[in-house]
Amino acid sequence: MKKLENKVAVVTGASKGIGAQIAKSLAEAGASVVVNYSSSKEGADKVVAEITGKGGKAIAVQGNVSKTADVDRLFAETNKAFGGVNILVNNAGIYQFGNIEEITEEQFHSQFNTNVLGLLLTTQGAVKSFGTNGGSVINIGSVVSRITPPGSAIYTATKGAVDSITQVLSKELGPKKIRVNSINPGMVETEGTHTAGFIGSDFQTWAETTTPLGRIGQPEDISPIAVFLASDDSGWLTGETILAGGGSR
Repeated sequence: MKKLENKVAVVTGASKGIGAQIAKSLAEAGASVVVNYSSSKEGADKVVAEITGKGGKAIAVQGNVSKTADVDRLFAETNKAFGGVNILVNNAGIYQFGNIEEITEEQFHSQFNTNVLGLLLTTQGAVKSFGTNGGSVINIGSVVSRITPPGSAIYTATKGAVDSITQVLSKELGPKKIRVNSINPGMVETEGTHTAGFIGSDFQTWAETTTPLGRIGQPEDISPIAVFLASDDSGWLTGETILAGGGSR
């Protein structure tokens, strides 16, 4: 029997990058997976096709995690398709770096709406859908909350909030048998880091030289940790923040 057999997982922001790989890894471990996306239907459909092509179960559901109506629909469609939820991966997130002189209200609200409010709303939805046996909430934070790089004031603040929320909700939801943990990756090569110009830049060089293992991460470095936290193997863990940055801290 596979580790996540008969489990249902919702992965937000799963059309590409870390989220896509986590969705595929959870499916390989036996879970039925809901691939949430905000705008990239093509990417989400591709992830679903890869999962179902290997005999797994998956559907794609569009939804902006910072909108209550979208989150309600996300879980309504999940419950309709699979009859409940056992695992939530709060992966949806955005980032925009810039010095203090460049910060705008729009940058602040867009990053906090997705990275913090979105996490709260989707967790709220999952709690309503988890059964009496509880569930596992896995937040995707970042090592930036520890290494605090220049030019990342807003993004680092959102991920610091994720660290704090993980701690609070682990205590709040523990009595309901709901575990809440966080994976905090270092720099990972994804479509997003390519688009942002980080790959091949001085920032990548800095990340590699300050990381004991001497390289940036790949989505495949992160997804097995999510499978572990989703499974009964981590049944005695809650409120934990796992730094997944090759030793960067």
